[in-house]
Order: sequence, then C-alpha cells, then structure tokens
Amino acid sequence: MKAETEDKEVREESRKIRYLRFLVDFSILSIQQDDLLLEEAQAIVENVKRAACSLFPGKEGTFDLIYRPRFNRTIQERFGPSPEGKPEE
Repeated sequence: MKAETEDKEVREESRKIRYLRFLVDFSILSIQQDDLLLEEAQAIVENVKRAACSLFPGKEGTFDLIYRPRFNRTIQERFGPSPEGKPEE
C-alpha cells in the first residue's frame, strides 16, 4: 500500500515536470516567433514563473537558477541587450 502511494506521488511529480518543460518550451518558442513587444515577452516569463511556483511551491529560486537564464538569453537574442547591458530580471 505504501509503495503504491509513493509510486502515485512519483508519477504526479513526473507529470508536473513534463508540464513545466512543455510550458517553458512553448513560451520560449512564443518569444522567439510571435510578434511581441519586450514587455509582453517579459510578462510571459513572469506568468511561467507563477505557474512553476504553483506547481512546485517554495521553488522560486530554482526557477531563477534553471529557467531564468534561458529566458534571458532568448529575450536578448530577440530584442537585443537591455539598455543597462545586463539581462532583464
């Protein structure tokens, strides 16, 4: 019974990870290909972060460590460097 519960938890965690990967990949493509303003691209990143934090509460730092650099690179490639010369936060 305990192993069955743990297996169910592992499957649910895997589902959440797959969904987050899809969301990140889809959002990256949207930033790269859609006709967006810089502010709209930044809003997409913040929406993905909110979704990630709702899936994995307390993991805001993990999002910033793993996904934020990827989003920053994509935004910089699309819109050029930020006026201050550093990636958008």
